[in-house]
Amino acid sequence: MAKQRVPAVEGLFTMDEADPHLIGGRSSNGSYFFPKDLGGADPYSDGGPLEPVELSNRGRIWSYTNSAYPPPPPFIVTTDPFEPVVIAAVELDVEKMVVLGQVVPGYTVDDLKVGMPVRMVLDTLYEDDENEYVVWKWQPVEEGA
Repeated sequence: MAKQRVPAVEGLFTMDEADPHLIGGRSSNGSYFFPKDLGGADPYSDGGPLEPVELSNRGRIWSYTNSAYPPPPPFIVTTDPFEPVVIAAVELDVEKMVVLGQVVPGYTVDDLKVGMPVRMVLDTLYEDDENEYVVWKWQPVEEGA
């Protein structure tokens, strides 16, 4: 029996395998937020309710690094010793906001460059006997693809 794919953290992204999106918020003044519940941090917001929106799932690398230590939860260490992961800060195409996330396995910091186009994909963070726990990751793509 196949394991069910479930989000490692509920409410942060859609589970559409072919076209996943981060779930953010937009205030009445047009400001975007991710996660959605951080909307109160905008000093220009009128404090009204945030409209849930699907954010861009494509962007360009704004900065990147490797994580030589395990990230905080919900990250689960699955190797012993810990194998560093590559992290990218990505400026989303439409919203022009920067969102941090892991880069898909197989890439090192030597493979990346600022301005490189990426797309959001879903990938397994860890699994147990019943489920695969999924997070979003950034995958480099060909220019214009």
